[in-house]
Amino acid sequence: MADASILHRSITEVGPLIRSGEISPVELAELSLARIGAANPILNAFRTTTPDRALAQARAAAHEIRRGNYRGPLHGIPIAIKDLADMRGETTPAGSKVLADAIAAEDSEVVRLLDEAGAVIVGKTSMPEFAFSPGSNNSHYGPVPNPWDYSHDAGGSSSGSGAAVATGLVLGAIGSDTGGSIRMPSTLCGITGIKPTFGRVSGRGTATLSWSLDHVGPMTRSVADAATMLKILAGFDPGDPRTRRVPVDDYPAAVERGIARLRIGVLTDDGMGSLGTPAVVQGVSNGVAALAAAGADIVEIAIPELADLSALYGTIVTIEAAAAYEHYLRHRLDDLDDFVRDRMLVAYAYSPTAFVRVEQARTILRSRIVERVSGVDLLVTPGMPHEAPPLGVVQSNTRFTGPFNALGWPAMVVPVGLGEGDLPVAIQIAARPWLESLVFRAARVVERDGPWQGKRPPEVVSVTG
Repeated sequence: MADASILHRSITEVGPLIRSGEISPVELAELSLARIGAANPILNAFRTTTPDRALAQARAAAHEIRRGNYRGPLHGIPIAIKDLADMRGETTPAGSKVLADAIAAEDSEVVRLLDEAGAVIVGKTSMPEFAFSPGSNNSHYGPVPNPWDYSHDAGGSSSGSGAAVATGLVLGAIGSDTGGSIRMPSTLCGITGIKPTFGRVSGRGTATLSWSLDHVGPMTRSVADAATMLKILAGFDPGDPRTRRVPVDDYPAAVERGIARLRIGVLTDDGMGSLGTPAVVQGVSNGVAALAAAGADIVEIAIPELADLSALYGTIVTIEAAAAYEHYLRHRLDDLDDFVRDRMLVAYAYSPTAFVRVEQARTILRSRIVERVSGVDLLVTPGMPHEAPPLGVVQSNTRFTGPFNALGWPAMVVPVGLGEGDLPVAIQIAARPWLESLVFRAARVVERDGPWQGKRPPEVVSVTG
């Protein structure tokens, strides 16, 4: 009989144990659900759990594996879903009171793909209303404390997913990212998270915040696990016109290919001053040193246009979010979270032509930034410029994350140290569209040779099986 410590191991470690019969998917699901039940009063990582569905999936997985029908690396693995992705028969409030009774008739595409891969979905994770906050603040369902220090914030908007993965409640989770909502909580909670290329993963059946900026992706405790999950999630979906018929690489195979002779640009200036706190700067420096030692060519790059692109990102997301939820702004304004309501109402200050001009400016800035990075394969920045803020403080700083949503480029964060208050800091690695394999290769080097080396937060609960 295994104990809950197995939930701190990686998908790539646990998968073979499931396949060999050393641990049962049912046993693993029961451990995960018990651990969530004990931890959730502290972390509020889950809005709801789905034990009936999870145990049915786990029993089916155990039966299939015994009969020799092993579906792959997620078969029998406990996974969490951000509470904006539809699960048939479950509500999808997306952090909101106004959607509290919205029962999904069908699974979202990401849930369908996970189900097809044999994953065991144990529940839906907490998030701010409509995913429209860089923090976990939510007046309807409550915030999510940072697992490294409960007096600080887990970050947003994939808040519960970040906390659940960091504390070993699940082995992986689905997040969404409109301006950093996978990468910010991954940074602040000390895990890995990747925002893929825009259109790489289907958003069908996930609540929209910003049509042109939304991305769906995995949050895990290792680079290999993120690659494993993205391989399953990626691909064209005729039900989502944003997806493209672009070949999907074998990401897990790419992880260990190394980075010898790759040219990696290190951001020195984004037009907004200091790049971060001392711990952030040192952590990024340590990560870059690992990349250099692994044979990469390091090139310093200034991209002052990022400041303008960051500002444009803020305008785009505000206008598109207000459009997505216009009905509720007009008819249920008082039922919205004050923070979200006030952000959306800003959209009505823009003239009818503002959005057109902003999109034109985005095209111009994209062209200039492409030229800036034309001589490198990858670009490195901090994940965030600071450690986690106190719980209840919304520190809106998407300067390193939002631009990559506006560009549509893949970007991944990897933890590189602990800063003030022993709170995590991270490095971000980005590439041009569809080059996630390059991102995984560099991220693995930082993970393997950098300063993090498997650190994890203090144990939130002790649950044994």
